[in-house]
Amino acid sequence: MPTPEHHEQRKLGRLIDRLQAKLPERMARIVAWLVSPAAILIRLPLGLLLIAGGVFSFLPLLGIWMLPLGILLIAVDLPPVRRWVIRTWPKIEARWRLYRSRRARNDQSGDQ
Repeated sequence: MPTPEHHEQRKLGRLIDRLQAKLPERMARIVAWLVSPAAILIRLPLGLLLIAGGVFSFLPLLGIWMLPLGILLIAVDLPPVRRWVIRTWPKIEARWRLYRSRRARNDQSGDQ
């Protein structure tokens, strides 16, 4: 019988799969490797570095994109973060879709 942690890992896996489907092939392969068991020693330090880079996104070469990726990498190994990601990711994704659709509508109305 699957444990609650196993169920959470499967949910997180589905979220990561959806993310990978939206990424360019090379980035999707890198993310796939990073969440694999083989990358366990690099995942947490890299996740922390990405979060730090996201916090300092005002500096050149760093960006806000680093923050969610770092949180995602940490969520693979830390159950409390995993639960938080599973709860909040769909909400953030829905808001992002709404923002993009509104922006697209505004761009279309501005073109006319």
